[in-house]
Amino acid sequence: MVRALCPLLLLLVPPLLQLSAATAEPCEIDDEDVRCVCNFTDPEPDWSSALQCMSALEVEVHGGGRSLQQFEKFADTNPKEYVDLVRALRLRRLTVGAAQIPAPLLVAVLRGLGSSRLSHLTLVDLEVTGTLPVPPLEDLGPKLLTLSLRNVSWATGDAWLAKLQQWLKPGLQKLNIAQAHSLAFRCADLHTFSSLQTLDLSDNPALGERGLTAALCPNKFPTLEKLTLRNAGMETPSGVCAALAAAGVKPQSLDLSHNSLSATTQGAPACTWPSALNSLNLSFAGLEQVPQGLPAELSVLDLSCNRLRRMPRLEELPKVTSLTLDGNPFQEPDASKYQEVPNSGVVPASACSALAMGVSGTVALLRGAGALA
Repeated sequence: MVRALCPLLLLLVPPLLQLSAATAEPCEIDDEDVRCVCNFTDPEPDWSSALQCMSALEVEVHGGGRSLQQFEKFADTNPKEYVDLVRALRLRRLTVGAAQIPAPLLVAVLRGLGSSRLSHLTLVDLEVTGTLPVPPLEDLGPKLLTLSLRNVSWATGDAWLAKLQQWLKPGLQKLNIAQAHSLAFRCADLHTFSSLQTLDLSDNPALGERGLTAALCPNKFPTLEKLTLRNAGMETPSGVCAALAAAGVKPQSLDLSHNSLSATTQGAPACTWPSALNSLNLSFAGLEQVPQGLPAELSVLDLSCNRLRRMPRLEELPKVTSLTLDGNPFQEPDASKYQEVPNSGVVPASACSALAMGVSGTVALLRGAGALA
């Protein structure tokens, strides 16, 4: 991440603008000046190449796994010195990754972007060293709509989210945290995410239901509408329901796909689902039968790529109007059965083997003619 931030600093910090250009061009921008991608993999990278990204809407920077310690000396630069330059940037989406970055440098970049129009920030494969300092009363970072973190480690341990949150202006609507080193947040220090609508904790297979309880700090996510827990080590819907209830989280949409939930059909405690839940994804969950006690108001249900051996009965899904059953092994029913649940789809179970390959976050479900939109 640090390496990704270095090129960004070249856009913001005047001293770096004086770097001489080399013949190599690690950064490339498309003909429409929309997307600029930098890969600083050379032993002696030409950081000044990032200057060509100043006109781009989307910037993606990869640091080649090196440390950005050499740029920490610019961390004390006053962002007011180049606020007009930052306001003129078209930058909306920024991705930085594959680097080691000192915490003071990271917050300096966030402060520098505070007057920008940046709305989406992605940090991937980063190591943040040192402690994030306490922010000043002014000069906070950008007002993001989306923050995505994948494989980012923090020296501050379980306090990292609270400390990072302090540097961002309120208004975050979507938070994605994958391959996290710690999701046991220090709830006492965490401010309420008053605008957050979507929380995605997918691809954290060690999280489990106990970890989910620790991550969902009580009353910190009052506006959450969509919770995604794909490939997050969940074992029983009842455990998930208990964690949601303890945190006061009442999503309308819940994704539990790519979790081994096969043990939930026998002997598991009843699940008290959130009252507002109307969309539930249980695909790739190893289910052998339709779980009992599904949410009363459920209208969208994805049971694709499980081990179901019969078509669900209408009484099991009283209000479901969109049902996906692709890739289950039961024999295709006759046309009259489709009239019970019109928006259902069935394809051979063999189709799921290809779908299950790769990172769960990139899996696209094969759907039937009346599939979910």
